[in-house]
Amino acid sequence: MKPFLRQQLARYADRLGELEFLLSRQDIMSDMAQFLVLSREHTDVAAVASRWLRYQQREADLAGAQEMLKDAADDAEMLAMAQEEVDAANAELLQLEAELQRMLLPKDPDDARPAFVEIRAGTGGDESALFAADLARMYLRYCDRKGWKHEVMSESASELGGYKELVLRIEGDNVYGALKFESGGHRVQRVPVTETQGRIHTSAATVAVMAEPDEAEAIKINPSDLRIDTYRASGAGGQHINKTDSAVRITHLPTGIVAECQDGRSQHSNKAQALKVLTARIQEKDRSERAAKESAERKSLVGSGDRSDRIRTYNFPQGRLTDHRINLTLYKLLSIMEGDLDDVVHALQAHEAAQQLAALELNT
Repeated sequence: MKPFLRQQLARYADRLGELEFLLSRQDIMSDMAQFLVLSREHTDVAAVASRWLRYQQREADLAGAQEMLKDAADDAEMLAMAQEEVDAANAELLQLEAELQRMLLPKDPDDARPAFVEIRAGTGGDESALFAADLARMYLRYCDRKGWKHEVMSESASELGGYKELVLRIEGDNVYGALKFESGGHRVQRVPVTETQGRIHTSAATVAVMAEPDEAEAIKINPSDLRIDTYRASGAGGQHINKTDSAVRITHLPTGIVAECQDGRSQHSNKAQALKVLTARIQEKDRSERAAKESAERKSLVGSGDRSDRIRTYNFPQGRLTDHRINLTLYKLLSIMEGDLDDVVHALQAHEAAQQLAALELNT
């Protein structure tokens, strides 16, 4: 294990003692807000400290087994026992080190939150809209595999069955943490259904993933900064949609950011949902601006959310997906389009973790 990691872990052991002392004080116990904050920190610190203690114990076991190996040169049975202990200790130490590295990485508090996923057709006309629909289907299939709930917030369909724009809300375990790297430009290379001569075309769509704001921590929007328009919803819905101006569009005048919702059955519910999307978009704008500044300082940042970036290419003739940010190429495009996204998501998460670990070492 690298020395800087040992230094970091030793601090956790020291901090655990401090927290246990603080939590035993009467003035802390009588201040419920402070007690809860320190209790949550104690839970996190204790988890790291216990794994660090286990690591140190297994290091001692390894050292003892290696000594036994030296002393058991003429005893085959003792030699085998010692070698077995050496192998077991080394394997567990590798596992513990990986766990401890993950535990030391800074956590994004938004990772566990639900997410809004916006998919928009880009260059390429009808083919781009069809690709946007394919991306939506891919994400929805992935949601089904993960057991996540999903709903359509708003949609604008194209003539051939694609989407000019689609906004989804997805809820489940670690949704934003898994999908946040999908933000950016997605490029497809294939023969469109509208192509009569079999030529391969290139078109694009953009994806933006935003954490649903925590209502307790969400930015406060001045009502006077909003313009709220109602209109008649389009799409499926029968007579209700034809008779009621229930769809809502909200514009944030200072930024020009717009959100709309037409999925609900009442104007009130659509307004509430549109306001959530609007808040998420404003917060994502702030997040992107902060990420751009950090990225200039740290050279690169996976998932910065810059929608102008071409992050990925889907090449259907070759059955290939390439993520350009981490030079990942997978020849399983059809299964990926059916929602088999785990290899892509895990690779991006691992890359981010490696960058965070490098930054942690640099700043130590």
